[in-house]
Amino acid sequence: MSTFVVPPLDEEPWPSLGRQVCDLIEERAVFGPGSLKGQPARLDPEKRAVIYKAYEVYPKGHPLAGRRRFRRVRISWRKGTAKTELLGWLAFAELHPEAEVRFDGWDAYGQPVGRPVRDPYIPLLAYTAEQVEELAYNVLYVVCTEGPDADLFDSGLERIIRLDERGRADGKAVPLAQSPNARDGARTTFQGYDETHRLDMPRHLEAYETMEANLPKRPLDDPWSMGITTAGVPGGGSVAELDKDEAELIARGEVEEPELFYFHREAAPHHDLKTLDGRVEAIREASGPAAAWSDLRGIAKQWDRPGADLSYLERVWLNRWTQAEARAFDARRWKEDLARRGETIAKGRPVTAGFDGARWRDTTALVVTDVETGFQQRFGLWVPQELANGDVVPIPAGEVDEAVAEMFDRWRVLRMYGDPAAGWDTNLADWSGRHGPKVVAEFYTDSRNLRKTALMCRTYASAIKAGEVTNDGDDDFARHIANARKRDTKMLDDEGKPLWVMTKERHNSPNKIDCAMAGGLSWQARLDVLAVGSWSEPEPEDNRVIVFR
Repeated sequence: MSTFVVPPLDEEPWPSLGRQVCDLIEERAVFGPGSLKGQPARLDPEKRAVIYKAYEVYPKGHPLAGRRRFRRVRISWRKGTAKTELLGWLAFAELHPEAEVRFDGWDAYGQPVGRPVRDPYIPLLAYTAEQVEELAYNVLYVVCTEGPDADLFDSGLERIIRLDERGRADGKAVPLAQSPNARDGARTTFQGYDETHRLDMPRHLEAYETMEANLPKRPLDDPWSMGITTAGVPGGGSVAELDKDEAELIARGEVEEPELFYFHREAAPHHDLKTLDGRVEAIREASGPAAAWSDLRGIAKQWDRPGADLSYLERVWLNRWTQAEARAFDARRWKEDLARRGETIAKGRPVTAGFDGARWRDTTALVVTDVETGFQQRFGLWVPQELANGDVVPIPAGEVDEAVAEMFDRWRVLRMYGDPAAGWDTNLADWSGRHGPKVVAEFYTDSRNLRKTALMCRTYASAIKAGEVTNDGDDDFARHIANARKRDTKMLDDEGKPLWVMTKERHNSPNKIDCAMAGGLSWQARLDVLAVGSWSEPEPEDNRVIVFR
């Protein structure tokens, strides 16, 4: 992946005030602190495209004609791409008394025309009190004091006030390290979040939720928010991660009429980070247009420093949420090299099966493996239903029972491993009683069976890497494989190598891995069948009564 754009770009562009906003920035704004301080602002093609998307409005004839399409805009770029500059410039446009940033009708060609915001209030949130005057607010301060329109503002380090034609206060922007008070918060017309991957403390999350809740309070001025970030630490629970999770839900079609526009650029996984040239190309891809003025080789050489934190470098310069070494499996190989779309396991074939999930707060998956070929097929995936009031309807056990019965009817199931945790212990006991304990067996994947689970995960990863396992190309299966992360077990194998187990990026992540776990269990069942060398029908249970005389 190079870019992840949600919603995807439209074949026919929506009406937008973006051109007018871009023109204002390049005509009236300047660069903030740094080598280009005070020089006229310049927008590269990617930043220009983001602004156009951010200012899209519903078209003529729509019930919401002229209203903003996106109430929230989130941008994820690598370190050093002037994303803080962009947030400061947009805050400047939102504050400017002449900027065409709100819909004010249609021109003769059917294109939207704009107007300034009336009495704007713009809080800019940073992660610490020390940073509020160093990030986007500092860019805005420089623009309002050193740009050509400095006379339109009364600028200070604690607030920047827009002046009307009589010199009176007519709106303001303020730096914040916490949510605005109730009075000011209710006036919000635009708000910015800087470095959202750093907003991970309870007070940050509380401030974020409070500020987002303020957006609908001035509907006549179509308030909106923008967040900028570099990829964060997976599982950290930051604001950036919450935004990423929502974008992934939108991408899967699980959000109707989304109000979020999300743009993320990163280096694809195929680059060889062990070589300087490979790192240069990875950084170039993660940079987009910013590569033109970046010292790519200088950045790439940071990997060669003794003791360099490679995970940190990969996160901030390649903009990867999940470092390559943190992935449990090679997701690209699974989806591109090992997928056999359209293929299925023929009826009557000897197979093994894996079953994993939870009845209430997680998905449940059933995966079948052809013993002879190693081909895997997703046979079932169940998702608990969440009601509007927050209650969850559990996965119907009867549906799962029917699927398992159909599986046994369709194929010759030699062995099935299933995790009985989280509500499936009774069902597994029933299947074991029906088909025999040598065929259906419990396989805990938690601390009760940690070493065996870790060996299973490593074996499955090795099979994917070696191309021993192929799959049916199912999108859910591929997504679960990609979602799986490594968690260190602090145990070593017989050769002294560290062992790990697959896990979600964090406990409450919406990115599921149950198909991956079921696939691993099914693969382990296949290996155990091959190890005993028995391809015949399982021996029937010996129920004879032996009487000693």
